[in-house]
Amino acid sequence: MYLVAVFRARTQTLSFANLLESYGVPVVVINTPRHLNISCGISVKFPASFRHIAEGIISRRTFDTFAGIYQS
Repeated sequence: MYLVAVFRARTQTLSFANLLESYGVPVVVINTPRHLNISCGISVKFPASFRHIAEGIISRRTFDTFAGIYQS
């Protein structure tokens, strides 16, 4: 199972992807799925087993455009 982290700003999406990668999380920047029509157009897809790392990064950083993590 995969999760998709959604942001409303491309710069924060890419920053989040880079941070996840720095923790060894395999990520893919994807076009945001159409049913999640709440973003800048791109999102970060990563394995659900790394959710705790993703949530830790989000809680420690200022991502004011973060819109949520959704199951893919």
